[in-house]
Amino acid sequence: MPDFIKAATKKAAGLARQTTLYAGNAFDRVFRAASLVQAGQTPFETLHSGELISLRYYPPLQEDFIELDGITIAVERKSHRTPVVIVPPLAVNMLIYDLFPQRSLVRFLRAKGFEVYLINWGTPTRAHSHYNFHTYLSDLLPACLDRVREHSGEKELTLHGWSLGGMFTLFYSALGKNSNIRNAIILGAPIDSHASGILGLLSQGLGGAANFVHKHTGLQMHDLRPHWFHSPGWANTVGFKLTNPIGSVMGYWELLIRLGDREFVTNHATTAAFLDRMVAYPGGIVQDTVVRIWLDNELSRGTVQIGNDKVQLNNINANIFAIAGSEDTMVTPGSAKRLMDHVSLKDKTFRVIHGGHMGILAGSKAPRESWLEIAEWLAQRSD
Repeated sequence: MPDFIKAATKKAAGLARQTTLYAGNAFDRVFRAASLVQAGQTPFETLHSGELISLRYYPPLQEDFIELDGITIAVERKSHRTPVVIVPPLAVNMLIYDLFPQRSLVRFLRAKGFEVYLINWGTPTRAHSHYNFHTYLSDLLPACLDRVREHSGEKELTLHGWSLGGMFTLFYSALGKNSNIRNAIILGAPIDSHASGILGLLSQGLGGAANFVHKHTGLQMHDLRPHWFHSPGWANTVGFKLTNPIGSVMGYWELLIRLGDREFVTNHATTAAFLDRMVAYPGGIVQDTVVRIWLDNELSRGTVQIGNDKVQLNNINANIFAIAGSEDTMVTPGSAKRLMDHVSLKDKTFRVIHGGHMGILAGSKAPRESWLEIAEWLAQRSD
């Protein structure tokens, strides 16, 4: 057989293999995406399960070492005294905390010797539209923390809160000077929302319009039925992606040009499993968040109204480690850093790391840029 025919045959065979690979990856990504997802593999026990929420406990790891995005970490067998309770924001599913075996926050904290608990807020429906800040901070969150104390035998706790979970952590810690919160890890929590770039400017404008309407008609958003503000999961997914529309589009474009890379396709499906499965916001939470945090910007003055209680951030006694993302368009570093102005503690730390709103929690750079430092910081304050 002539050489040119052999070369053409070899090239055709290679092209056929490549086409088969691309087609197989595309089929799996579209029709069998669930089989590609790597998230949620760390075992846990359910300590409490109510009508809506549940509480998870992550038992000790069985292996001696874990790999964390290229870092080998020895699993510590001796546990620190103060347990860590992860307080998620609403609207997210819990996959974000156990996104990849090599990038799992719960697995990492467990390896570093912390007793790890996670609150799962569940999937609210319109029947939960009346749930607001007061519901979560006076009823649901305290019940979970009581169960953690009962299970762990420890009174003092560390709370780890991202986004709205960070605000819940701050509010609960400030509600009473004896809340028994020893440490608070706060990621991407808006304190001065009007300082958050375009969203801040939009909030200022809408806040001014709302004040004008109230002044001339007496009407306020809190006078309206919470049921009207129920935000379904699909709307939250769209809203989150619109905070970075270019990045969202480029993610799918990169998927198209890298369909031959099975690892990339698997990672894309895993991340999408979190982003595309966001859950609903209760209407009362939407009202409280929009009015108190964004329009009225109450936290910029160091206070926030929770039911009949006026929470003051300077009442917080917990040691604080706060983080903002340099590329976060929802909660800019300038917005998050204002927390340092309102807490009177000596033991308070603020860091800006690379990443957007999601990246600072579970992005590829988060383990090296913040997880290791947080673990060291907590270890010194948890025994």
